[in-house]
Amino acid sequence: MVAVILRMKLTLVLNGFRRSVWQTVGFVLASLYALFVVGVVLAASIGLSFVDIDLARDVLVVGGAVVVVGWWVLPLLSFGLDATLDPRRFQQFAIPRRDLVTGLAVAGMVGVPGAATVLAALSTSLAWWHEPIALIAAVVGAALGVAMCAVGSRALAALIAPLMEWRRFREVAAVVVIVPLIMLAPMASRLIGTMGDPDEWLPQVADVLSWTPFGAPWSLGGDVAEGQWLFAGARLLVSVASVALLLVAWDAALTRTLVRPPSRGPVARGQGYGWFDRLPATRSGAIAARCLTYWQRDPRYAGSVAFLPFIPIPFIVFGGLEGNTSLLLMAPIVAYVLGFAISADLSYDNTAFWLHVTTGVRGVADRWGRVTAASILAVPTVLLLAVGGAWASGEWDRLLAVLGASFGVLMVALGASSVLSARFLYAVQKPGEGMFAQPQGSTTAILVAQTIGMLAVGLLSAPTLVAFTIALATGGMWATALTVVLGLGSGIALLIIGVRKGGEIVDRRGPEILQQIAAWA
Repeated sequence: MVAVILRMKLTLVLNGFRRSVWQTVGFVLASLYALFVVGVVLAASIGLSFVDIDLARDVLVVGGAVVVVGWWVLPLLSFGLDATLDPRRFQQFAIPRRDLVTGLAVAGMVGVPGAATVLAALSTSLAWWHEPIALIAAVVGAALGVAMCAVGSRALAALIAPLMEWRRFREVAAVVVIVPLIMLAPMASRLIGTMGDPDEWLPQVADVLSWTPFGAPWSLGGDVAEGQWLFAGARLLVSVASVALLLVAWDAALTRTLVRPPSRGPVARGQGYGWFDRLPATRSGAIAARCLTYWQRDPRYAGSVAFLPFIPIPFIVFGGLEGNTSLLLMAPIVAYVLGFAISADLSYDNTAFWLHVTTGVRGVADRWGRVTAASILAVPTVLLLAVGGAWASGEWDRLLAVLGASFGVLMVALGASSVLSARFLYAVQKPGEGMFAQPQGSTTAILVAQTIGMLAVGLLSAPTLVAFTIALATGGMWATALTVVLGLGSGIALLIIGVRKGGEIVDRRGPEILQQIAAWA
């Protein structure tokens, strides 16, 4: 049965290549990147064989622990990402749970991330090539480390599955993950700077991790190489016991999943029609109200706004407050992000776009409605960040330049998005899915579309950004005035042009757009 599940997974992956050219291209690019990473790990592992045994062991333990933690955190980011391994698909088949658990664990490693993890883990054993017994122990540790990754990831996913079915929990969990990711680079930089020489803290961190499920497997080779057989046996016991406990937890969660129906969580009762009561009863107003409802309730939009309260943190950590002119860059950056956030609005509509086609909504009305919804969120946010950045840095004389550049970039991004969302469609998460779930084969298409959009917004905003850079560097009033004139003038013109051109595309290709979207439903 394990072989059957593995064969099913391989068949689904291969069929995906036939269905989507973008998936094939993305797979090739991901494979090349994975081979590069494996090559780096291989070279680093061989290099560690020529350094002190303690140092090699410490590096492998800390690095391996980071990989295991990454695999365990993955369920929070990718819930719903790989529906082919959803245990509920096997509810109607009398498959023994032991075979199902084993099959799902092995099939979970099929793909670029799993293959790269296996190869990189085995490569780490080459750090002990000069000690045959230690090499064997390291291979055993690598196998246990990979098992810890695969089983731990699936066990955690199965345990949190009932909670992840609740939309609010998914949104909160996403924020809990996004915030540390945003703060990771600045906090890690500051932490490493305060910790001093790695030779002082690395052994202590590695010693602690080596007694945890995250680091114990990666310590076996070093322990054997140093002749610490008692420690090696103890850490082998920790590793095996951890994998066994994870299997028990996964089996229990899988049993619950297979016999209990899914729960959608508590149902909230609302009053009135929300944004539809607040906006004008026009076609553009109705579309804006619907889009704002998406922004408020749809978890797919949560990623565009969840990080906003934490934007200042990296700037403050790196540069402080007083005299930190980098704080003036927050508003233009967020203006671009929020303006470009509607570049996939038609794809996010899914089959609901049929209402626009059947009722004859003009493309311009559709474009203005979406721009209005994004502007209701973006304008106060950009204004707050611009004023806050000037207040925190004490650079009040540059506030006008910041406002001119920020709103100019915002309008250019909105105009470009109005064209891009109608011209470049790609598969996105279905309604109800989390922000991190992506359909197979869409990654490369998303990358291409967003690269085109980024280049377009950058080129169209270039005159404003050049004037803004001069205003920040010199503080001259002429540069500030030029930034305001160029920002607002080009922004308004390009926004109107973008809305009209995007509306023409929607009017001309409405049925084709609906057909393309329906094919992804």
